[in-house]
Amino acid sequence: MQNKGLIKLFALLFGLVSIYQLSYTFITNKVEKEAEVFAASRISEGEEDYISKREALEASYLDSIGNNTILGYTNYNEAKKKELNKGLDLKGGINVTLQISVKDILKGLTNNTKNPVFNKALADADTASKNSDDNYIDLFFEAFDNIKGETKLASPDIFANKGLSDEINFQMSDDEVKPIIRRKIDESVVSAFEVLRERIDGFGVTQPNIQREGNSGRILVELPGARDINRAQDLLSSTAQLEFWETYKQSNPSFSTFLIQANEKLKEIVDVKKPEPVKEESELDSLLSDVAADSLDLTTQVNPLYELLIPANPGTHAMFRAAIKDTATIGSYFRMPEIRRLLPADIQFVKFVWERPATEDTEVIDLYALKSNREGVPRISGDVVSDARDDFDQFGKPAVSMTMNTKGAKEWEQLTGDAYNNQTGIAIVLDNKVYTAPGVSSGPISGGRSEITGNFTVNETKDISNVLRAGKLPASAEIIQSEIVGPSLGQEAIDSGFMSFLIAMAIVLLWMIAYYGKAGAFADVALLLNILLIFGVLTSLNAVLTLPGIAGIVLTIGMSVDANVLIFERIKEELAKGKGKGLAVSDGFGNALSSILDANITTGLTAIILFVFGSGPIKGFATTLLIGILTSLFTAIFITRLLIDWYISGKGRSLDFSTSLTKGLFQNLSIDFLAKRKISYVISGILVLVGLASLFFGPGLQQGVDFVGGRSYTVRFEQAVNPSEIASELNDVFGSGTNVKTFGEANQIKITTPYKVDVEGIEVDTEIQDKLYSSLQKYLPDGTSKDAFAIGSEGKSIGILQSVKVGPTIADDIKNNAFLAILGSLAVVFLYILIRFRRWQFSLGAVVAVFHDVLIVLGVFSIFGKIMPFNMEIDQAFIAAILTVIGYSLNDTVVVFDRIRETLAERGWKGGENVNSAINSTLGRTLNTSLTTLVVLLAIFIFGGESLRGFMFAMIVGVVVGTYSSVFIATPVMFDALSKKITKVLN
Repeated sequence: MQNKGLIKLFALLFGLVSIYQLSYTFITNKVEKEAEVFAASRISEGEEDYISKREALEASYLDSIGNNTILGYTNYNEAKKKELNKGLDLKGGINVTLQISVKDILKGLTNNTKNPVFNKALADADTASKNSDDNYIDLFFEAFDNIKGETKLASPDIFANKGLSDEINFQMSDDEVKPIIRRKIDESVVSAFEVLRERIDGFGVTQPNIQREGNSGRILVELPGARDINRAQDLLSSTAQLEFWETYKQSNPSFSTFLIQANEKLKEIVDVKKPEPVKEESELDSLLSDVAADSLDLTTQVNPLYELLIPANPGTHAMFRAAIKDTATIGSYFRMPEIRRLLPADIQFVKFVWERPATEDTEVIDLYALKSNREGVPRISGDVVSDARDDFDQFGKPAVSMTMNTKGAKEWEQLTGDAYNNQTGIAIVLDNKVYTAPGVSSGPISGGRSEITGNFTVNETKDISNVLRAGKLPASAEIIQSEIVGPSLGQEAIDSGFMSFLIAMAIVLLWMIAYYGKAGAFADVALLLNILLIFGVLTSLNAVLTLPGIAGIVLTIGMSVDANVLIFERIKEELAKGKGKGLAVSDGFGNALSSILDANITTGLTAIILFVFGSGPIKGFATTLLIGILTSLFTAIFITRLLIDWYISGKGRSLDFSTSLTKGLFQNLSIDFLAKRKISYVISGILVLVGLASLFFGPGLQQGVDFVGGRSYTVRFEQAVNPSEIASELNDVFGSGTNVKTFGEANQIKITTPYKVDVEGIEVDTEIQDKLYSSLQKYLPDGTSKDAFAIGSEGKSIGILQSVKVGPTIADDIKNNAFLAILGSLAVVFLYILIRFRRWQFSLGAVVAVFHDVLIVLGVFSIFGKIMPFNMEIDQAFIAAILTVIGYSLNDTVVVFDRIRETLAERGWKGGENVNSAINSTLGRTLNTSLTTLVVLLAIFIFGGESLRGFMFAMIVGVVVGTYSSVFIATPVMFDALSKKITKVLN
């Protein structure tokens, strides 16, 4: 081998750089463990706001030592930026896809026009979007064109308005307006992206990831390590719509008149039954019953409003009070046109807004009556805020202080002056909730400084000031897909993932020595260096390590072994021909190179397609697989060669590439595989037909939420539970379609429900979690709170450990991408084999074998999907497994084909004799590699954790079937097609 010195230098530098890169990860892990110990010693787990306080203490410790020099070349702050990134499934946290509402942007560009054609087009676009993958703006333009008549997009009450007058005029055609609107929408999405990025920067999570997804209006946000899940969700979806309103006085007689008339009108138009008396009254029940006793004639009939409203406390600027459970009903009453028409002239534009509940245990909240106008706009909006910061009020409680710009300061002075003169309050409203409504006691306030107070935690004031500084989103942002992993489940994934990794590696290392002796030990050294290089490259590229990524690294171990097996088997063949050690090694490496490259390129092509079409953890799997292919080629071809050359160059050293147990194994075989091809066709045909019958007429595949949409929750209990019993109860709560199954141990279940899958908003997520808590409470230990049950608590042993939500629209996109990924991989591989082997018969055999393998794997999942004691849903991970099976099957097939091509070139076409000879000569390599890979996959299957079992099972089935098909399907199909052509030529 030439340039040995250069290769040694490169390997040494490559290894040292990898160790250097990984050193940052070891440093940060050590320092963060010290921070955890520091925080744990100063706070008790049962304290209120335990997670928030612990995070604050840890952050304080890390801030204090962040710039201290460590090992003489770095510090914690610098090391944190360079450490190995762990994905959501290993670190816990939240991953969401936000859909910026293009509809909201369009309405904003028209200043919320009342134009009937425009609004009908929006409604039609809404309907069409439920069954289409097209962008919303395309659907809107199509709907508008269908109904526009004489109306133009450049109408004065649509887009040719004052706000867009610089770009759109009345004379412009629709075709001229459309690109301008598209650009405006793109600018709004960019604005939303920047607002979210600024908010995330202020959230305090290390290594956050935020990126746009094409021009779809979707934004992907990943916050690994986020512990306070509810806080993160609020931060991402909050529009930060800050408003300042003047309130009405409690003593305003118009409200008494309105309330009496509204109550009487509601008696006529709503059907309200008088509630049954309660046996044990809470404080809230007592308060409500006292109010009811003072109401009008409650002994004979129900009063819809008087039953629900409570007079506000004197001295506040609220108008009424009510139980939180009744706020939705009261709001629906006040929104009725029949009731709005009863408002007296002096309050006809009143806006009713509820206060923000002080705590989760709050039962009664205030209702404020805000002075509005015909347009319903506030006196001052949040865009006048130039700065905001978390602070403390005069009583030492957390608050938010704000500074306004010149325009805002002037308006603020006028508003506070009016409130002082009218003896009213100023309601500070954020996202349609009143946070505080103070009065003005000393005249107009100049300077534009104000303060938001309330029952805040320190984190809440940080988040409010953060979103106010970043600004409001230009449109609502709905969470259409999310994955939330609790930190305890993330730690379990790390433990199980690395356990499977270590076991698989130990087995492979021992096997190589047992099979190849000293040569196997050299392969092991190269393999260990390969693992070091993979982690080093991942760290230097700032890539993210996921649980499927660990599976990809473990699979790379098998592929690295495969390359060494190919080399060693070829060297053994050369030795059998009587060549000397040096020449045999040289020829063995040279002859094996073609097969190694072909096998790795075909696998690499499928990994590239997986990277392009995959997302999240699946992209992590593809990344590690691609890196592993490159590093394993380097270590197998160059490092192993260096070690073998060094060893055989010494005097008296013997290297046999086998042991006493394996010497002569698989040599001099003469099995007539082609003679058995008709039997294999029949067996495979039966297996494929049974699988297809199960797919189309039997139970079929269990599609996960990735493909059908919905929500899934992984819930753990102290004791074993009956999933059928829980499923029956939850179907009563969520309706039919809710699925419950054991997920791992008998005390852990996975709940999947399509309940309100097409309804967006955190409110729905909260509603579902509340219903889950209520339904499952009897299975939980006594005293388990709703907070303890909810996801996000660190170190928890019961409750929700993971939740996944996929909206129906994005589910269709995922399904389409999966279909394209499979078709794309088949097409690319067909073309590669056609180019490489120059005969379409080879491509045909390979593709038929791949189809055969995929159909059998699908059939197995269809037949055994509901029988196996682990999750066998079809999701993105399953598609990754299918693509990996395609790559592995092709890997096997290409090695056999490569030997067939070589044999035919040497000996010519002699019917099936030379083809059988080629298969026999590669059988040792085929079985050795397959068994090694199977052992690796079984280690991950057994020890890798529940979330990987379905993924690994698909790959195990695929490896077994792929090994079989490379010999009994791909080669016979190629042989039959090629022999027909040769026969035709000869005749």
